[in-house]
Amino acid sequence: MSKKSYIVGFPRIGEQRELKRSLEDFWANRCSFDAVKEVASKLKSRHWNYQKEASIDFISSNDFSFYDTMLDTAIMLGAIPKRFQGLKDETLYFSMARGNKENVAMEMTKWFNTNYHYIVPELSLEDQYKLNSSKVIDEYKEAKAQGINTKINLIGPITFLGLSKRVDRGDTYELHSKILPIYEELLKEISTLDDGITIQIDEPIFVKDNDAKVLSLIKPTYDRLDAVSDNINIIVSTYFEHSNEATKVLVNTPIWGLGLDFLYGTKNIESLELIANSGKKLIAGVVDGRNIWKNNIQTTLEILKNISKTVSKDNILISTSCSLLHTPFTLKYEEKMNADIKNWLSYAVEKLDEVSLITKIFFEGVESLCEKEKVVLADNQKANASRKTSTLIHDKNVQDRVDHFTKLSRDGIYEERIKLQKEILGYEDLATTTIGSFPQTPEVRKARQEFKNGVISKENYEQQMKAYIDDCVAFQEECGLEILVHGEPERNDMVEYFGEQLKGYGFSQNGWVQSYGSRCVKPPFIYGDISRPQPMTVEWITYAQKKTQKPMKGMLTGPVTILNWSFVRDDKPRDEVSKQIAVALSDEIDDLQNAGIKIIQVDEAAFKEGYPLREENIKIYEAWAVRDFKIAVSSAHKETQIHTHMCYSEFNDIIKTIEAMDADVISIETARSGNELLKIFKEVGYKQEVGPGVYDIHSPRVPSVDEIVKQIKLLLEVLPKEQLWINPDCGLKTRKWEEVKPSLINMVEAVKIVRNELAG
Repeated sequence: MSKKSYIVGFPRIGEQRELKRSLEDFWANRCSFDAVKEVASKLKSRHWNYQKEASIDFISSNDFSFYDTMLDTAIMLGAIPKRFQGLKDETLYFSMARGNKENVAMEMTKWFNTNYHYIVPELSLEDQYKLNSSKVIDEYKEAKAQGINTKINLIGPITFLGLSKRVDRGDTYELHSKILPIYEELLKEISTLDDGITIQIDEPIFVKDNDAKVLSLIKPTYDRLDAVSDNINIIVSTYFEHSNEATKVLVNTPIWGLGLDFLYGTKNIESLELIANSGKKLIAGVVDGRNIWKNNIQTTLEILKNISKTVSKDNILISTSCSLLHTPFTLKYEEKMNADIKNWLSYAVEKLDEVSLITKIFFEGVESLCEKEKVVLADNQKANASRKTSTLIHDKNVQDRVDHFTKLSRDGIYEERIKLQKEILGYEDLATTTIGSFPQTPEVRKARQEFKNGVISKENYEQQMKAYIDDCVAFQEECGLEILVHGEPERNDMVEYFGEQLKGYGFSQNGWVQSYGSRCVKPPFIYGDISRPQPMTVEWITYAQKKTQKPMKGMLTGPVTILNWSFVRDDKPRDEVSKQIAVALSDEIDDLQNAGIKIIQVDEAAFKEGYPLREENIKIYEAWAVRDFKIAVSSAHKETQIHTHMCYSEFNDIIKTIEAMDADVISIETARSGNELLKIFKEVGYKQEVGPGVYDIHSPRVPSVDEIVKQIKLLLEVLPKEQLWINPDCGLKTRKWEEVKPSLINMVEAVKIVRNELAG
């Protein structure tokens, strides 16, 4: 059989987060960068061999990164912002990603509708681009030396431009003529490495609603790139949605193949006849690269059978729907998970075997399977059948309560509520607060882990957590913050923490997924109907409130973010799952306010990233996402102030939706973009109060008082002081105390200066 099994990309952080630990040791000056490179080499070798052992035919190189592949592409093209020019090697690379003492980092935002963050390249018309192919070439040679001929993964030129920003405020696509020759030069160099090299060029921008200008770039781009050499086979890969408009163009270029997602882009089926007529290879994404459920092999074979009615089997390759970067590494370390639930799951390594088995059955038939493979197939069928009837999954009481839940919004209009709240809370204009979490120290993590492992008692654990809360409250009092938080030492993750306490949620020991750089998250997974057996946060928040006379915020994660940052069951519509979470949270809010908590923050950090990539689907998403936020807070009294927080997002297109959520205060991440994101709040006449981040918490830099004063004054150019809160960009969990303390002290001091100037 010719080469038929294909993996779009593979996780890179390591099965035990080895890259994370090595990077953080390097940043803390505990090891050299040579030591990091040694770890990276071992990881790449292991990852390639996992795929080789699973009989995967198309294995990637250049899908590995020390931080982010968009950042790698900027380095490859020589797209270096002015403020970092003159730096070299790893100093340059990590300064662009994380900032340095002199300069802020490059902006970071979400990769389409995932929770992965990419570094946003900064471009301008005066840039002079120059190829730096060393990483691409060296990685291919590294795999070749181990006997593995890889396809080479690249971010495509149109996607690179579409996801970049112009610092001189022009259109990024105007730079196409400067960028494309660099890609041609790179492909020419790649073509000399071996005979018949496959290059996967990722163009996920094609799955969005692109205008004619963008679509007009496709044919000249791929005509020119394919013409570089007869020794390369170009595959243009898209994922997360359908790309039918782009496919209509790509079939008329000389590229070798098209990678399409048939799970999240079901409308790709409409392009099959065009692909069949073109004779191109179809890389059929039919194994889910974004979720953790065991593949239903029978269902997948039906999808492939349907595809093969139009496209010849000879031209079909079996693939993951997207890179496996978005899934945890392997189930091997999940030793404590319920056996029935574990049997329903599949992580990245397990998905390799699924692709391999599906490929063999589809092309050679069930009769070609060995006895071991037949057992695997039978087990797959049993596992999928058990999910349909398991009482772990289906809870009629939950279903009935949610179906009949009638309180869909809170009492009172905003103007009435905010007047009551200000009278009760008595905070000043430019009120200072933080987003919620404080540094998770090694001691906190150790205590939490020891408690989970049964090494220390519950009493010992709670004593340590309360001591940490005492310290957090004391510091906030001392530095002069006005609205306090308890610091969240008891929380491993803002979603996993709640998942562990909600019925219908599962959690893992080692289900880590890269969020950005060395930052990993361990999303819980929703396997069944959701309910809240008992209060989740009340004891911790009320303990902290007793330690201060100042208002203490209750901290919850919102229903849409819990949904979007979880692996969600695939046997029930997402909007129904979200509503179940919202109803459970409404009970928690009622308990918090009845316990005396007057401010409750319901974070919707992932609200924007859940947006459909196609405009035709947006209104449906907005309707149920707003509905479920409002259901979650529907139990709040008029006097209870509801805050929410949103991470890096463009708000221009969703500002009316944010208004419809009807939170009393919203905090947003804006520090890396000045006050540009804030302007839309003024333009639409947004009434509610806003806390734009005044410094970037994703960088270890400590902002000076003058910097923050300048930032606050920029904010005051857009919104009046009566409407503004002052806070960091996001939670402080990932920072160190030696960064956090001076930063917050400087923030409070900056507010004092500005208040004095305004009063003067």
